[in-house]
Amino acid sequence: MEVGVVGKPNVGKSTLFNALTLLDVPMAPYPFTTIAPHRGVGAVRVPCPHTEKGTACTPGNARCVDGTRWVPVSLVDVPGLVPGAHEGKGLGHQFLDDLRAADGFLQVVDASGGTTAEGVLAPAGSQDPADEVRWLEDELVAWTAEVLGRDFDRSARSLELEGGKVEEFVHARLTGLSIPLAAIQQALRAHPLDRAHPSAWTREERVRLARTVLSIAKPRLVAANKCDRTTPASTAELATRIDPVPLVPTCAEAELTLRRAARAQLVSYRPGDPAFAERDPAALSAPQRRALEEIRQILGRWGSTGVQAALEAMVFERLRQIVVYPVEDETRWTDSRGRILPDALLVPADTPARGLAYRVHTDLGENFIRAIDGRTHRAMAADHPLTAGAVVRIVARR
Repeated sequence: MEVGVVGKPNVGKSTLFNALTLLDVPMAPYPFTTIAPHRGVGAVRVPCPHTEKGTACTPGNARCVDGTRWVPVSLVDVPGLVPGAHEGKGLGHQFLDDLRAADGFLQVVDASGGTTAEGVLAPAGSQDPADEVRWLEDELVAWTAEVLGRDFDRSARSLELEGGKVEEFVHARLTGLSIPLAAIQQALRAHPLDRAHPSAWTREERVRLARTVLSIAKPRLVAANKCDRTTPASTAELATRIDPVPLVPTCAEAELTLRRAARAQLVSYRPGDPAFAERDPAALSAPQRRALEEIRQILGRWGSTGVQAALEAMVFERLRQIVVYPVEDETRWTDSRGRILPDALLVPADTPARGLAYRVHTDLGENFIRAIDGRTHRAMAADHPLTAGAVVRIVARR
């Protein structure tokens, strides 16, 4: 699974990406600081089941701190988008190509209204952040509709002559955008299109279909960044205006400062926490103390920097992922090496037991016999849906 961090230039997109991954991606107050995609790994938090056993876990892919498991999430920070990107403006074609594999978009906007559509700094409040949300969707829709519409009429007429299935036809045309067939089937059900004669679809109908497909297959969440320059009331009003796209207020600069300070052992801070503590106040310089005091006021006002909350809302609510724990011994919750709960995996909600088997290894999926619930020790059939926090043993033919 991959989350695309998107937005126009100079809204704090790379700062937020840096905060989530602690990579040194270039940042500067001018457009197109990012001219190539940056990839990194963030993490989301879930309670670790090892506390139920009273025995410490042995983390492999996801570290555990004080009973909280930090499960990795792939992130990509792409070049800033400007209006007209689908026509190649700015770094548009490059931007869009870099987003093909993303499962969803975390869109960073300047909630203070202090950045133009091209990413140029402007007086606070002079720009409408809701416009960013609308035109980014329009750019993504135009891009998808353009991919769908390439040589559409000729291909559609061939489909009609051969009697093929329209959902498979649309899926094949959008396969490069990593859009699942189920999303296309759902979108087609939502539109009264002539499914027997796709060659009769108008351009406007294809655009509407593209918009619905994107809303289903690649959901968005808005990180209303620079919230320290706004008020809770104005952010709530913005959330109402961009509904149904959800919004989380963020201050990426504060989060990045805290994470770097924690890495340097200047403060004690866990991402997402509502507070931090200086390790040795006497060791801080005057500028450092002032910066930390400003951040403390931001946390007091907003409850957190919002950065960790935004990623977790994207993963758990928008992408509907859950964390499960595959093991080889359902009683001791260990793998073949005796490690306790070594792996924590993100999978879509309601993933069936066989789906987890395929995720662990193709051979396990193909030779699946049953799964065993690590808590109840009951057998689960191949189509049994998994729940968040499930501990599961896969039994397969050897």
